[in-house]
Amino acid sequence: MSDFTRQAIAALLVLCGSLTSLRADEYDVVIYGGTSAGAAAAIQTSRMGKSVVLIEPKQHIGGLTISGLGWTDSGNKAVIGGISREFYQRIKKHYDNEETWVHEDRAGYGRYRPTDDAMWTFEPHVAENLYLEMLDEADVEVVLGERLDREDGVVVKDGRIESITTVSGKTYSGERFIDATYEGDLMAAAGVSYTVGRESNSVYGETLNGVQIARARSHQFIRPVDPYVKPGDPSSGLLPGINTNQGKDGQGDHRVQAYNYRLCITDVRDNQIPFARPEGYEPEQYELLLRNFEAGDSRLPLKIDMMPNRKTDVNNNHAVSTDFIGMNYDYPEADDETREEILRKHETYVRGLMWTLATHERVPDAIRKEVSRWGWAQDEWTDNNHWPYWCYIREARRMISDYVQTEHDCKRDRLCEDPVGLGSYNMDSHNCQRYVDENGHVRNEGDVQVSPGGPYLISYRSIVPKQSECSNLFVPVCLSASHIAYGSIRMEPVFMILGQSAATAACLSIDKDCAVQELDYAVLEERLSKDGQVLAIPEGSVRPKGLNPKKLDGIVVDDTAAKKIGGWRSSGSVSGFVADSYLHDNNELQGETRIEYPLPISQSGNYEVRVSYTPNPNRASNVRVVVRHAKGETEVTLNQRKKPGIDGVFEKLGEFEFRGDGTGMVTISNDGADGHVIADAVQLIAK
Repeated sequence: MSDFTRQAIAALLVLCGSLTSLRADEYDVVIYGGTSAGAAAAIQTSRMGKSVVLIEPKQHIGGLTISGLGWTDSGNKAVIGGISREFYQRIKKHYDNEETWVHEDRAGYGRYRPTDDAMWTFEPHVAENLYLEMLDEADVEVVLGERLDREDGVVVKDGRIESITTVSGKTYSGERFIDATYEGDLMAAAGVSYTVGRESNSVYGETLNGVQIARARSHQFIRPVDPYVKPGDPSSGLLPGINTNQGKDGQGDHRVQAYNYRLCITDVRDNQIPFARPEGYEPEQYELLLRNFEAGDSRLPLKIDMMPNRKTDVNNNHAVSTDFIGMNYDYPEADDETREEILRKHETYVRGLMWTLATHERVPDAIRKEVSRWGWAQDEWTDNNHWPYWCYIREARRMISDYVQTEHDCKRDRLCEDPVGLGSYNMDSHNCQRYVDENGHVRNEGDVQVSPGGPYLISYRSIVPKQSECSNLFVPVCLSASHIAYGSIRMEPVFMILGQSAATAACLSIDKDCAVQELDYAVLEERLSKDGQVLAIPEGSVRPKGLNPKKLDGIVVDDTAAKKIGGWRSSGSVSGFVADSYLHDNNELQGETRIEYPLPISQSGNYEVRVSYTPNPNRASNVRVVVRHAKGETEVTLNQRKKPGIDGVFEKLGEFEFRGDGTGMVTISNDGADGHVIADAVQLIAK
């Protein structure tokens, strides 16, 4: 054989190889994003007999569920069905085995209940192993380490995605595609409409969206803290993450709720790695934390929830904690390199926070002592320096489709006709910004925690784009929802529910040879029900709504219109309140927490003054209430363990004379209280 012939054959082989590499791998369903939703979608697709590939840029599958979020935010667990519930049932089965309890006795762990069918707290590696087990049983093809080419890697023709290509050049074609990422990258690259940030309340007629200064009471500064680099000197500039353009209540903006990492730490010395000062540590990032301690806020700024085997899920708590507020605005739309830099800064901040809390001389001794007894769990995330694989991307892009889930859906003021799952968790937004208030002090803004009062329906139309934009795509994670509705939907069990429903609809729409928007809901409903999905609100699961203040007699001032000082928290767990919720002091910071209700009286005269509260045995029996009226101040003591005397809602404080100049006030405080103090509404009845 001549050299020319050899060279020609070699060239032909190279050409054939190149053509082979350009040929797309073909599947019925292509899923991009190995989150909990992606895993559930892949399992369901395979169980329905369709070919499927699950593509994930990282080297792991499971999203936040395997990244420290072991304290499952679920709301009403009765509405968690299908593969989602199966996963938590497998968690329970795992911990039924006594051999899995290597660092504590099973009987001593309160979240393990032998008679329960499922378990909702777990170690990260256990969750990952179970996902891999379920994917293996379903014979799902999993591709790791492949990232979508977001610039040129999505081919759309005639309103359909034909294929996607990764940065490395691998191409995957399919009949249906599912974007299960936390960022909505495939959705955006396909040209589907979406939004980032908070809508104004006026867009969907909501009350909890946009800037929320008046509601900014949880995870808040309870002491005056100076925001300037040089205290008292605005010319020195602001500390990191603080701005002076916070906006107005209800106004929309570009801000997204803060991200953090959910931490798995342990107090078992033999399984512990001490906290260390991270490379790139920036002391100025912790100056607010230290000033807040020095101002007198001695609360531990960590929410530590125990997992099995003496491990934790650590989350954000109080004014300065693991949430890296204001440092994520660019993340949703950023390129891959910029995103990695943002995540690196988040990791450095949180690692540095733990080291600071454990070692810094300006941290109160009690907190240093508490934090220093913990360390990173040595047997978790062993290939990632014991650090979670995923950052908690609480929201990024959100699709805009024909049906947008809003506050009205969460409150069941609107009921869709095509549910594919239920949510039930609080409408929960973490803080979105820090700003300088009118007194020259730093404040957090954006935290909202309002219960929906029970489960609510999630529409099929919210997980598919407008048909005019793409007819073969599903978006079960970055679904069509307003900022505040997404704050409730964005829970890992719900993502699994919606992932399974998306996969079911994908398979059925292939069988019916129709656009995903044209699938007959009756057909989808039948299959979802067969596979254990919950599609109806369970009887007795909806709490009675709060009383409408506009329908009450006289003048009513709700807690939302009052000035809050101290650590008030919102709740709706005990019925009989006015409006959306009531406040409680969490039975802490006695003598430091109060609420001042201005009385908008325009006509002088005598008025009966009433206050509402929800009674409970854990309430204080000696709540101090002060009424400021025309003749001075009168102090009244309330026993909030007893049912209020007026319709079980309001308790009369007395009759008082007021001038019509708006100077009247009712103040409730927890000074000397012997239990939880409740603040709800004040009612004035003219006499």
